[in-house]
Parts: sequence; structure tokens; C-alpha cells
Amino acid sequence: MSKPKVAFFDFTSCEGCQLNKLNLENDLLSILELVDIVEFREAMDDKADEYDIAFIEGSISTPTCVERIHDIRRRTKILVALGACAVNGGINAMKNLYPADWVKEEVYGEDKYLFPSIPVQPVSALVKVDYEIRGCPMSTPEFLHVLKSLVLGRKPESFDYAVCVECKLKENECVLDKGMFCLGPISRAGCDAICPSNGQYCTGCRGLVSNINENGAVDMLKQHGFSEKEALNRMRLYCANDIEN
Repeated sequence: MSKPKVAFFDFTSCEGCQLNKLNLENDLLSILELVDIVEFREAMDDKADEYDIAFIEGSISTPTCVERIHDIRRRTKILVALGACAVNGGINAMKNLYPADWVKEEVYGEDKYLFPSIPVQPVSALVKVDYEIRGCPMSTPEFLHVLKSLVLGRKPESFDYAVCVECKLKENECVLDKGMFCLGPISRAGCDAICPSNGQYCTGCRGLVSNINENGAVDMLKQHGFSEKEALNRMRLYCANDIEN
């Protein structure tokens, strides 16, 4: 029985999620026992016509991106958005907060007309996404869980509760109570609260839990001594497309 054909593609991003996979030294051999990697620009020159599973890193930000993602979607059975940029636009989406012409002028100067650009969108805005792996960069344990689940024909577990839940389970002291900024109360879990567990705060890189009370979240942060402007700016770092104010 042939192994599933797996491919990795990069769009507008730093490609950190792909590089993160190349650091899976202890798991690479077991992964290759399960699948055939047929296309992966970071690691090989081979290409394929069809895929069983395609992992997509990066956001959609140019007309060429739109054409490519539709082409990949047509040629794959299962499409997985990989990392914050692919899942919800990530840091790239902050561009959408400013006039498009101003952004192009700031970045490219007099060459701005040489670089076609569109508002930054997550992959799901253009094509059907079957599964998501969140984070910046993506969570390695979650990637392995999703890959193995898909190969075995199982539905990967997903998370839609706050990072605070994982902090409580690990008996972490709340970093908000230490005077640090933290988006754990409104950010999706699944990272095992890695940042607060190591003395840092949650930046919200996994996106927001569904149906958050945005005004309530801002009020909560204001009660901990942060201004409304800072609260909104930090919420927009990874979730600019999701914050209305």
C-alpha cells in the first residue's frame, strides 16, 4: 500500500513554520515511514502533480497568491493551514489597518507599482481549509498530532478554550497578577501554555477563542493597568482581521 503524498507550500510569511519542521530530527525518520514528502521547497527540488495532504504556510497577499492557492486546493485531498499567517493572517494582517497606498509607499518607495498587493487574508478566505495548526511558529507537538491523525484516518483534536485553562492545569501563577501584559484569557489554547510557563506572557499568536467579548477583554486589561490603546494594539498583533474596534 502506497504512503500518503505530502507537500509543503509557502506564501507570504517568514517561513519559520517550515524551518521548524526541519528541526524535527528525532521524529523525521518516523514521519518518513508514514508518508512520502513529494514537494517541499525548503528541503528538496522535487515536485508532484497531486497530493494527499498539503500544508500551507503564510497568508494570501498578492494576486499570484490567489492563483497558487486555488491551484493547490484543486490538486490536494486535504489542505491544512499551518501557522498564524495561514490561519488568520498573522502579523502580516496589520497591513490592513492602514491605507494600501501608504503601506506600499512606506515599504517600496518609488518602486511601489512593481509589487501588486491585496489586503492580507487567511487561506480559509479563499479556499476550503480542512484543518488548522495554529501558532507563531506552529506548535511542533500539534503538527505531529495532526499529521499522524490524518495518516491514520482520524480527525485531529482542535482547541477552542483559553490558554488560561492550560495555565491553571500547570498551576502557573497568573502573569497578569505579576503586572505583565497577557492575552491568555482570550487566546486559543493548544500550546500547553508554553510562554507563561517560561516566565513570558501570551501574545495571542494562536488567535482568539470564538465568540469573545472584545469590549470585556479590553476592560479586563484596563483593570490590570493597561490602556485601551495598548490593549487593542496588542490584540491586533496577530489578530488584526478579527478585532473590530
